[in-house]
Amino acid sequence: MLTHAFTTERAGARVVFATGCTSRVAAEVDRLGATRVLVVCSPRRGRQAAHFSDLLGARVAGALPIAAEHVPIATVKLALEETDRTRADALLVLGGGSALGLGKAVAAERDVKLIAVPTTYAGSEMTDIYGVTDGGEKRTARSARVRPSLVLYDPALTTALPLPASLGSLYNALAHAVEALWWPEADPIALLAAEHGLRTILDVMPALVAEPTSIVAREQALLGAYLAGVALGETGTGLQHKLAHLLGGSFGLPHAATHAAILPHVVRYNAQAAPDALRCIAKALGVTDAPAGLQALAQRLGIETRLSALGFSLAYVDAAVDKLLATPMQNPRKLERAALRALLAGACGG
Repeated sequence: MLTHAFTTERAGARVVFATGCTSRVAAEVDRLGATRVLVVCSPRRGRQAAHFSDLLGARVAGALPIAAEHVPIATVKLALEETDRTRADALLVLGGGSALGLGKAVAAERDVKLIAVPTTYAGSEMTDIYGVTDGGEKRTARSARVRPSLVLYDPALTTALPLPASLGSLYNALAHAVEALWWPEADPIALLAAEHGLRTILDVMPALVAEPTSIVAREQALLGAYLAGVALGETGTGLQHKLAHLLGGSFGLPHAATHAAILPHVVRYNAQAAPDALRCIAKALGVTDAPAGLQALAQRLGIETRLSALGFSLAYVDAAVDKLLATPMQNPRKLERAALRALLAGACGG
């Protein structure tokens, strides 16, 4: 028997968490009051999109399988055109961070409701943060308009996610929890969600490696991602996410894998400025040195820990640091050129 099933209202969203809950998507859409739903996903999720279109029946306005990583501005323009053409009043976003990012970019510009159906553990469905890549730069922003009105968490939809992608996605969620822990003036509820999410994610990673098809492990992974997303939605992003967006938007690195590679280095960078967060991370890992513990965990799980293996070279370090220093952000420690160069060089494996 699964341990978590709940329905709640959070930050203006109706959240339904239960295995099989997506089978009643039509009733949930009716409850929301939407009548023309555009299904948004990546090209490889066409079959799943067709299944949801069948479930929605006459409520479907069309399908848009064009989502791409880092949300290129060209896909946003196409999605805006299709939203206008179909007169959609809601977007059902099926997939991970790329699909949701596209849906959010449209919602920032059009009066549509977002319905999020996560198939990964990215967790951004619980935040008001979105980003678009234009001219080699990924710019992020916050807006209440981009918060989904309905989130359907169905662990069964994540069982087919390959193990490497699952672990990478969980590192993305882990980064959400970590950044919430050191956010200035984070409220107790955000901190509790971050701590619980952190523990849940760290506990489930070895379980997923041991049994990737376990629905119980998949449920726990999705729960951890939800909690981490709640925490980030109540706080915000700092060096970890700004660096991940920079490396993705400007240098073409994959988002989730980049989080996994840089997280130990960012945690070490902020160690002296965020001692409470470091103690919490170390406790969850069962170690005394949080950055070393994160690095060791990645190695045990077989996750790539070198940016150089993802396509980032030492030759790019200075350009990346220049861009980073030009990016306003909240971070426990002041951004320092020499220290940032050392961070990136270390993350490269050099």
